Amino acid sequence: MRVCLAVAAVAAVVSVTEPVEAQDLDAPRPIPGTETVFIEEMTWMEVRDALLGGMTTAIVATGGVEQNGPYVASGKHNFVLSATTKAIAEQLGNALVAPIVKFVPEGGIDPPSGHMRYHATISVRQETFEALLTDVVASLEAHGFRDIVLIGDSGGNVRGMENVTASLNERWADGPATVHFIPEYYTEDMYSCDFLKEELGIFQQPDNCVATRNEYHDDYHYSSIISTTDPERIRARQRIEAGLFSINGVDLNPLEQTVENGQRLVEYRAEITARAIRESIAARGSS
Repeated sequence: MRVCLAVAAVAAVVSVTEPVEAQDLDAPRPIPGTETVFIEEMTWMEVRDALLGGMTTAIVATGGVEQNGPYVASGKHNFVLSATTKAIAEQLGNALVAPIVKFVPEGGIDPPSGHMRYHATISVRQETFEALLTDVVASLEAHGFRDIVLIGDSGGNVRGMENVTASLNERWADGPATVHFIPEYYTEDMYSCDFLKEELGIFQQPDNCVATRNEYHDDYHYSSIISTTDPERIRARQRIEAGLFSINGVDLNPLEQTVENGQRLVEYRAEITARAIRESIAARGSS
């Protein structure tokens, strides 16, 4: 009898405290929202109200988990995107950021090839990547986002984003939603090589603008941007103690300067991308 009474008491509390409007799609928010552009940090009501308020652009960014040498964590691209997508959304003013697509093609799995030859790398098949990306974008369209932007921080993601963009725009040709693949995020002044030299006075060696100018698959562009999210992700403390806090002939000391330069690079990449997004949306609107 006591057990039955206890269960009944718990049920009574739940019935009293559970908001009856929780599943009402038109219910008003019971509390104020929070200041963020990241959808995964928002409640469904906050996203709904943002859409109603004109935040109808969504940014879908693709990163990766791959080897980046002995100093930089394998989530390099995802960490960069956590900084740049926020800055892009803030510059646009009407955009939210979807969760970063972290799993992308990184090479063959069996037998391992490409980055998959190194520990910590996680790869998916091309068809898996495109299926995942398609469902993510379609989910956003179903909720009312009208301009869905694809950007990638790794060259291996490009083909999949191009394919998904073309396929969904064909499917939605008569609807209000459009997918925009924005290659400029990655390709315009790739790795910020010109900006580093002309604006920040950073000259890396060798002076060839490629992702693998050294055996570490790393450069000042990536290390400094990642340092703005957490210097531990480039093992700043350990490298300073070991006398190894440099990349491509450039000293990363003092750390505070590297972080400051990283923030300037974030804003630079955001300016490039926000401009390209606006141009793409304007072009689609006039076609």
